Amino acid sequence: MHAALKRHGVWMIAWGLLSLLGAVLLARNALQQEREAFETNARIAHRLLSQQVVQHDAVLATLALLDANDDSAHPEQRLPSVYPHMLSVQRRARAVLWPDAHLQTLDAQSRQLGHGLLVQTDFAQGRYELMLGALPASYLLKIDIRSMVPWREWPMAPNQGPVRVALVYGGQAFDLQPGRQVPADAPGWHFDFHKVLASPSQPFEMVAQRHVAWGELPWLWMLAWSVLAAALLRMMWVLVRQRDDRHRAEELLRLGQVARLNTLGELAAGMAHELNQPLTAVLANTQAASRLLDDDAPDMQAVRHAMTQAVGQSRRAAEVVGRLRRLVEQPASTQPLQAVSLGDAARKSLYLMEPELKRQQVVVTLKASDVPCWVLADAVALDQIVHNLLMNAAQAMQTTSKAERRLTVAVEPTHSQARLLVQDQGPGIPAEALSRIFEPFFTTREGGLGLGLSLCETLAMGMGGTLSAKNRTPHGAEFCLTLPLAEPTAAAL
Repeated sequence: MHAALKRHGVWMIAWGLLSLLGAVLLARNALQQEREAFETNARIAHRLLSQQVVQHDAVLATLALLDANDDSAHPEQRLPSVYPHMLSVQRRARAVLWPDAHLQTLDAQSRQLGHGLLVQTDFAQGRYELMLGALPASYLLKIDIRSMVPWREWPMAPNQGPVRVALVYGGQAFDLQPGRQVPADAPGWHFDFHKVLASPSQPFEMVAQRHVAWGELPWLWMLAWSVLAAALLRMMWVLVRQRDDRHRAEELLRLGQVARLNTLGELAAGMAHELNQPLTAVLANTQAASRLLDDDAPDMQAVRHAMTQAVGQSRRAAEVVGRLRRLVEQPASTQPLQAVSLGDAARKSLYLMEPELKRQQVVVTLKASDVPCWVLADAVALDQIVHNLLMNAAQAMQTTSKAERRLTVAVEPTHSQARLLVQDQGPGIPAEALSRIFEPFFTTREGGLGLGLSLCETLAMGMGGTLSAKNRTPHGAEFCLTLPLAEPTAAAL
């Protein structure tokens, strides 16, 4: 059924959106955690490297200070044994020149600036040279980059970690840890960290890069959230279904009560026909018995026969009255006619009949525009008519194969009226019964009372409409309810 499929589609869309929202939030949280961990580790690495290069400045400054107090001491010769990453130290005494004019120039610049200067960077070999110009002696320090890193305090796994850390200077780069090598345009998320080390003499830029691929997202958590969302929506669907079933049951009960109340009018119309014959027979038989008893020699056998007939006819009348009492529980009330949407009435009745139609595997097609078709009717009476027609159509297709059980409900507005068509794929109405289908107490169904269609016709006529029936080709029946269109002002109200 289209309505059921539409509701299921709404629930599936809700599940999809909820799953997507949860997955986005989980992925965003995971990426945020990855970024925070990356930036924290990068800051720690920058601090450790900055401490090392600052230490180089401190060592050179200490050497210059010691040399100023004792020109004969050469403490620089012991540095490689104390600091393995310091490969060598060259000393230029006061009266000696550097063998290279470039070194001599840098020496003068260093003395003028008051701090060390880079002499040469060979990142291909992982080394660089640092000079401090001072008096009475200047020093040239050669440093191994990889050895200077304090790996025991390093916050990341140098060989297995996904983060690339490098020192960059003058177009050269030296990888302290390779990280995960990916193309720049690889799909995923890229994190970058750039900061110059805290030493004016060694202005290396530390660069950290991290690439998070799609496969690193928390897919298991996303799947778990999707399953949880499905379970929650399923629980909500069950609760909504229970509420709908309860509402449907209350509406069906109300329609049943209204049907029994409205049946009173049909029963009253048929009571004359049903009671007239037995009451006439009772009167005739009792009068005949009275005359026989007035005879001088009454024929007692004839008297007994007459009284027996009268008793039988009285019981027949009592059965009719008993049926009336069982069908009616409270007096009916009349409702004024008002503007009612014929399409909404059809949808409401199909909604109430949905469990029964689904149980019988009836495929329903509703042909009604989304624009309301307003008719002048009693809403309760209209509900009863449509519900009765749908129930009859479903019962008529019980003997039809399941593949052919199709029910079509159409709303067709015309110039001054609107029609509601209910078409089934049942065996149709027998020809001899078609002309009597709306007579009170006439039924083609075993056990039926024969008042349903008669009542529907009476209700339709009471609203200024008509109800007709005909057979369809090749088989099936069609009932057509016609009601007057409501005035535009009444529909607006």
